[in-house]
Amino acid sequence: CCCIKGLVMDIVVYSTHTCPICVKTKELLDKWNLPFEQKYIDDDRANMVEFSKVTDGARMVPQLTIDGKHIGGFSDLTELHMDGFFDSQE
Repeated sequence: CCCIKGLVMDIVVYSTHTCPICVKTKELLDKWNLPFEQKYIDDDRANMVEFSKVTDGARMVPQLTIDGKHIGGFSDLTELHMDGFFDSQE
């Protein structure tokens, strides 16, 4: 989890082992100092079932959730960042 604007946020990245955009997504989160939990859906059936449920049947990775709410994929993450969603209050 991470602390943003005084709130603790749990970020989950659903990905596969062969997805280059998934790697880029995780690199961006690291660059922005946003801790996240990584869940691979290609080798863990429980993660796949969870992925399907929380994303309402999404078929592409990466997909992200924040505090259990599905926010979308890579472009959605970058839009949130550009909009200042992750700016911490100092």
